[in-house]
Amino acid sequence: GCLLVTGKELLRREPDGSMVRHADLGGLADGWNEIVVDGRGNIYLNSIRFAFLSGAQPTSGVIALVTPDGSVRQVAGDLAFPNGMVITPDNATLIISESFTGRLIAFDIEADGSLSNRRVWAESLAPDGICMHAEGAVWVGTAATFAHTRRVGTPAGAVVRVREGGEVLQRIEYDRAIFAAMLGGPDQKTLFLLAAEWRGIEQVNEALAARTGQVLVSQAPVPSAGRP
Repeated sequence: GCLLVTGKELLRREPDGSMVRHADLGGLADGWNEIVVDGRGNIYLNSIRFAFLSGAQPTSGVIALVTPDGSVRQVAGDLAFPNGMVITPDNATLIISESFTGRLIAFDIEADGSLSNRRVWAESLAPDGICMHAEGAVWVGTAATFAHTRRVGTPAGAVVRVREGGEVLQRIEYDRAIFAAMLGGPDQKTLFLLAAEWRGIEQVNEALAARTGQVLVSQAPVPSAGRP
């Protein structure tokens, strides 16, 4: 397999290390964020479609599909800051973080890769990056501990294990925001977390200059499942 990279466009890293355009995303969006590939080779990627770090006015985000034959089309829209995505092991459901509503949104995946039957999978989460485990729950990274604890204090973050419907099974709090979560390791039970200090968009330049990013690890009770 090849490494796929999102940014201004969708790139593919070749065996010699060079980066080439994987697909022409046309005028769907100016930049791309999260990406997930299903078991049939379909690539889903999303865009918030506004300059978040520049303080631009929010607009509706989208999910695009790149099929194995290279065709590209939008398969979902009207998303309030689309973020992390997972696909269930049976390739039947895509779950996405909708950060500005605090929800996880689920879609059915049709045979042609289209998305249908949009519904709320869980809410009150302030979600960012997510991953799924073998019992069907989702680990959710967040920069907003308050969304889970209702305690006002130093800005921080958490990772939460939640099942469909919103029941919180486990919560681990940290002194910094959690932007991504992934299960891995020999037994697929090591929870890798991408973390950094975050005190809001008003202090983004200070946060970038401080270079506080870390990869944290924690042991999980259930191994990984689904994609990525």
